[in-house]
Amino acid sequence: MTSTTESIRELLLSRIRDVADYPKPGVVFKDITPLLADPVAFTALTDALAELCVRHGATKVVGLEARGFILAAPVAVRAGIGFVPVRKAGKLPGATLSQTYELEYGSAEIEIHAEDLDGDDRVMVIDDVLATGGTAEASLDLIRRAGAQVAGVAVLMELGFLAGRARLEPGLDGIPLEALITV
Repeated sequence: MTSTTESIRELLLSRIRDVADYPKPGVVFKDITPLLADPVAFTALTDALAELCVRHGATKVVGLEARGFILAAPVAVRAGIGFVPVRKAGKLPGATLSQTYELEYGSAEIEIHAEDLDGDDRVMVIDDVLATGGTAEASLDLIRRAGAQVAGVAVLMELGFLAGRARLEPGLDGIPLEALITV
């Protein structure tokens, strides 16, 4: 890691606030709103993620609901590529592709507009946090079912103790998974 990359990592980390016992006792929530409120830090984050899109030849960015939208939309603009939201089921009008995935206690479903991706697209998946990897894994399935290629997965922060990387890596088959910060 270069000193510039390390300084960006330190800047980003300094703007992430730990909130104890949220949303339930024993959980330390990583609040990114202070980072988003700081124009220098938010710009550094946007630039770093846009550079990953360019480096990996992405033609579109997929942002995962909800904080992934906040990060992915300006990245798409900065990289000069399209933005496609992955939403919770029932939130998108028109024809969609959906994917159900397992949570610790139950399941969830996400959707994407069927016509927003095609076989010529190389898609970078962007989210704020990689935790258990369920939502990211489901988004990779959606992208592939739409006929597009996955260019990579990029997150602001990886919660290494939750093993999301281990869950995703078999399905990535050498496609990059990049976390700017690992905790």
